[in-house]
Amino acid sequence: MLRVNEIKLSINEALDRIPDKIKKKLKIKEEDWISYSIFRESIDARKKEIHFVYTVDIEVKNEEKVLKYNPKKVTKTPDLLYQYPQREQGALKHRPVVIGFGPCGMFAALILAELGCKPIVLERGKSVEERIQDVDLFWKEGLLNTESNVQFGEGGAGTFSDGKLTTRIKDIKRCRKVLQTLIEAGAPEDILYKQKPHIGTDILRNVIKNIRNQITKLGGEIKFNSKVTDLIIEENSISGVKINDREEIMTDTVILALGHSARDTFEMLFEKSVALEQKPFSMGVRIEHPQKLIDQVQFGEYAGHPKLGAADYKLSYHCRNGRGVYSFCMCPGGLVIGSASEAEGVVTNGMSYHNRSGDNANSALLVDIKTQDYDRGHPLDGVAFQRTWERKAWEAGGKNFTAPVQSVGDFLGNPSRVDQKTVEPTYLPGTKYTDLTRCLPSYVTESLKEALPELGKKLKGFDMNEAMMTGIETRSSSPVRILRDQYFQSNIKGLFPSGEGAGYAGGIISAAVDGIKAAEFAVTNKNQKERVE
Repeated sequence: MLRVNEIKLSINEALDRIPDKIKKKLKIKEEDWISYSIFRESIDARKKEIHFVYTVDIEVKNEEKVLKYNPKKVTKTPDLLYQYPQREQGALKHRPVVIGFGPCGMFAALILAELGCKPIVLERGKSVEERIQDVDLFWKEGLLNTESNVQFGEGGAGTFSDGKLTTRIKDIKRCRKVLQTLIEAGAPEDILYKQKPHIGTDILRNVIKNIRNQITKLGGEIKFNSKVTDLIIEENSISGVKINDREEIMTDTVILALGHSARDTFEMLFEKSVALEQKPFSMGVRIEHPQKLIDQVQFGEYAGHPKLGAADYKLSYHCRNGRGVYSFCMCPGGLVIGSASEAEGVVTNGMSYHNRSGDNANSALLVDIKTQDYDRGHPLDGVAFQRTWERKAWEAGGKNFTAPVQSVGDFLGNPSRVDQKTVEPTYLPGTKYTDLTRCLPSYVTESLKEALPELGKKLKGFDMNEAMMTGIETRSSSPVRILRDQYFQSNIKGLFPSGEGAGYAGGIISAAVDGIKAAEFAVTNKNQKERVE
């Protein structure tokens, strides 16, 4: 096939205009045309009139002729088909074990299953069907199940999110493998080409269940309510794992696909002398605005157009104190959700349904946390630091999982005008209006106060008095890195730390790709000298 860039459609032109535009651009006769598919769609909103811009792969009867007469307009479509690794004899003596069933563990298990390795997946939480009930109970009544919540359970933390599929990694073949798998499991087909694809928590839940069923159909086994409480190590090599302090499974291959909140597992790994180190992360709040405001600022007269949907944003600012402040995990038309996994701690996150039809836009507004901010000489000092501030948010919110909230106007010392309605916070189980400086380090609040007016210059209305901030967000990334070598192995042979919790990914796609690569290394000889490319 051939690839054509810069095919533009006005906002009111239909997709079926694409073939005519390509034929005209490349002077292709109707009898030479076969078919086309969209590779990438983006929105150009820089000018008054908004356009959709497409990269398209086409099939024609005489490719060489089209290439010859349009050398600057068309190229050969690159091969994007994922190539499975060759499973090497002797690489796996036992069935491989995957710890964790978030995006990383799920795709590691899927690749292993597709290669005939019959993986055993150990997930401390519940299946997505049961997990939804526990999360709903927490949001409605504040009753937390510490083993089945927004952080723990089938699908990982991404199950209760916007289901964003954007990534900065350039691993195109593995990324497309992930996207195509999601589509086969029920995700919308447009995630393969949208500039900012997302699934939404409502659709994602069923997609996850379908991928689980595919793994088991191929001979894999998923064991829920199965927390790994010990590693069995002999001569510095993995020989098994222990589940719930009782059951043992013998294996020489473990893919460690933890989430960033598996704090008790981090402690167990430290006790087993698995190499860990501190890692920088971020901390801040969730900020909410009227979605109509964001739409108007981003799309102008086209705000509310059905082809555009709810608008998003991405903002950053470098403070005088050297810290960065940035938006993260922006959820158009979404909700702020309670995401605690431990007693006596408040944690927030954002979530959207596929249609993104909520009244509010929300995003994390985060400040860089450096290792020197919390370093006391232990690799898990970042975990202790997070717990300290989550406990302060718990206290500020009323000690019952309600979250502390404050308007931007009050936070900045510019009290909101009484004649304008404050944005209604969406956080469940509930909120308590208070001073957010009670539950954030001073350098975080100072950074936010400096950044908010500057971000308001970049996105008009971002620092509006009536915008609401909910505290606190502490788990945008892991505070720990589980060290691994160039072959993905830790200092314990046969142990492959991977994904977000291990400190090597951030988001659904990058975590899934890291899981795929871990599986590829696991099925090749562990003493190999060449890295899987």
